[in-house]
Amino acid sequence: MRVLVVTAVPVERDAVTRAFGGTPEVLAVPGAELHRSGAFDVLAGGAGPAAAAAAAAFALASSASHPYGLVISAGIGGGFAPAAPLGSLVVASDIVAADLGAETPDGFLPVTALGFGRDRFVPPPALVREVAAATGAAPGPVLTVSTVTGTAARTAALLAAHPGALAEAMEGFGVAEAAERAGVPVLELRAVSNTVGPRDRDAWRIGDALAALTEAFGKSAPVLEGWNRHDH
Repeated sequence: MRVLVVTAVPVERDAVTRAFGGTPEVLAVPGAELHRSGAFDVLAGGAGPAAAAAAAAFALASSASHPYGLVISAGIGGGFAPAAPLGSLVVASDIVAADLGAETPDGFLPVTALGFGRDRFVPPPALVREVAAATGAAPGPVLTVSTVTGTAARTAALLAAHPGALAEAMEGFGVAEAAERAGVPVLELRAVSNTVGPRDRDAWRIGDALAALTEAFGKSAPVLEGWNRHDH
């Protein structure tokens, strides 16, 4: 099965492809480069849900003759303490658009409360369990935000609105939108580089998170490549 992995930036793309060994084949697709290693095509689609959705959609449309069986949003992200400590892995049980909606005098309303759209995608539960078992990743909701959280008050508001959330990142929901429209299952896998809350760049562990991401794909590659949606 062919797998499309969408990251935000080249260092994340390169961390994923290192897991497969060798030198990837570089292919051009509209607006990006695909780095192909065996069954895995990995691209850096840009930061934020819009860029991620566009990059994933172009790659999916370009693969019509050899379609993908799975799309993965992957990279580093912020972890909610204490559930997702620095350097740990999170696999999304739910991919949630945490700030898509409207502000009201009574608080935030998700887009679904406004009567249109959707605010979450649910990856295949069996695949989430298998990836969690292979990598040691914690399964739980991963929030997609367009603005990285930087205050204790915003952290508390997110956890109040989304109990059990483990991590936040900026691309998962966009990748999921593209995958859904192409009829392809989606997964999100994150390595925790920083704690969600007041920004403290000195405490970030980006290198450790990228190393954890490489290790995660090394461990999960057989599961991902061999997974068949019709068997579950």
